[in-house]
Amino acid sequence: QVRLVESGGGLVQPGGSLRLSCAASGRFLSISTMDWYRQAPGKPRELVAGITSAGSTNYADSVKGRFTISRDNAKNMVYLQMNSLKPEDTAVYYCNADFDILKLGRQTYWGQGTQVTVSS
Repeated sequence: QVRLVESGGGLVQPGGSLRLSCAASGRFLSISTMDWYRQAPGKPRELVAGITSAGSTNYADSVKGRFTISRDNAKNMVYLQMNSLKPEDTAVYYCNADFDILKLGRQTYWGQGTQVTVSS
């Protein structure tokens, strides 16, 4: 069974920083793209940032220059460094990844989410 587990969320003041982590575990051959999504109350889930296995990244316009996505392929981890946080960044943040699994092929999994609240 493949799992994604996020950590690092919490309450932070505007202008502050947080670092989210996501650990992948289970039986799989490889991980291709790893992404961070977020969902604020009453809003649809949106892509925040993504990173390929080769290290190519993409970001939502709203977070460019403030957030940085990175990954450690040896540890099956993906990170999201969030700086200069704003109240509008408040949301549940989800880790998403595409796995290559023996006999199943490419499968997409989600983590359970971690709450980020930006408030004074």
